[in-house]
Amino acid sequence: MSVEVKYTAHASATGGRDGRAKTDDGSLDVKLTTPKELGGAGGEGNNPEQLFAMGYSACFIGAMKAASGQTKIKVPNDVSVNAEVGIGPRAAGGFGLAVTLKVSLPGLDKADAEKLVETAHTICPYSNATRGNVDVTTTIA
Repeated sequence: MSVEVKYTAHASATGGRDGRAKTDDGSLDVKLTTPKELGGAGGEGNNPEQLFAMGYSACFIGAMKAASGQTKIKVPNDVSVNAEVGIGPRAAGGFGLAVTLKVSLPGLDKADAEKLVETAHTICPYSNATRGNVDVTTTIA
C-alpha cells in the first residue's frame, strides 16, 4: 500500500517507559512513567497508551469531519471522543492493545450517528493502521 505523505511528525523518546518523549520542535515534552499495573512505579508522568489514546481521539474527530462531507451528516460542534487504550499480554505471545472509542455526537439521531462513526472508521488513519492488528470497538454515547 502506498501513501502520498503530506506531513511527517518528528518525535523521540529516551529511557523507554520511564524516560522522556518530545517533539522535535519542542512543543510537547513529557515525562514517561510506567503504570503500576505494568510493574512500574506509577506516579507523575504519562505513558505511551495515554498518548496513543489522545492522538486516536483527536484523529477520529477529524475523520468524522471528513466523513461529514461524504455522508452529508453535520458533526455537532460539541463532538467528543473518549479513547480507552488497554495493554496486556497476547495469547500468541508478546503484548497487544485493545481500544474502545466512545463517541459523543449530541443532537444526532442514532442512525445518523452510527453512519457517521462507521464511515469515519474507514477514513481515520489510526483506524486503518490498527485494523486487523488491534481490537477496536466503537460505541456511541
